[in-house]
Amino acid sequence: MSQIKAAADAMASRDDIAIEITPEVLLKAYACGIFPMAESADDPALYWIEPQARGILPLDQVHVPKRLARTIRSGRFEMRVDSDYTAVIDGCAAPRPGRRSTWINDRIRHLYGALFVQGHCHTVETWYEGQLVGGLYGVALGGAFFGESMFSTETDASKVALVYLVARLLHGGFSLLDTQFVTDHLRQFGTIELDKIAFHQALDRAMRQRASFHALARDASPDLVLEIVRAAAERVATQGR
Repeated sequence: MSQIKAAADAMASRDDIAIEITPEVLLKAYACGIFPMAESADDPALYWIEPQARGILPLDQVHVPKRLARTIRSGRFEMRVDSDYTAVIDGCAAPRPGRRSTWINDRIRHLYGALFVQGHCHTVETWYEGQLVGGLYGVALGGAFFGESMFSTETDASKVALVYLVARLLHGGFSLLDTQFVTDHLRQFGTIELDKIAFHQALDRAMRQRASFHALARDASPDLVLEIVRAAAERVATQGR
């Protein structure tokens, strides 16, 4: 693990200068608070990233906008878990308005595909009329979930997937949802930034926990999902009074 940490003393370091990245090395890297990214889909190299300011979404303080809650309750979308890793990563890697390229290269696909087979990488998927229209993927380790990427081709599809992810993590005993960075998309749910020291303290606590990504039933109802998220936020609000 010290060898991996040394490779990330800078914010980003090229993996071919450091060490070969395998699924096992990748898990140890996450436990150290670092993760890999590619410069582009065509660049075969990966870089270790360790942001000075880290985005996290406090699981017990998630805000679900009223309009989004109505969409979830409507049952418009079918939600699935871990049913199609390839389709989700294809969706995350696809060009989007304002973004012509992606950091998801072939090595990223294969590494996280191996973690998916091992049970460490997970997807939350939003389906509509038999088509995948949004979702996300990330890595579960200890009591932490490291969000990697999300996508949407239908309004609110990725937002619904995020709310379902939060409910699943809360129900399964997770304490940390790492978003890596803070975006406007994530800020509306309550995502905040932690400095490196605070993030590592939260990460260390999470690594000592045992959690289950599949504790919540795959067919959990929209009302149950919203109640899990609401109840967690309500407990925090009550304690703060």
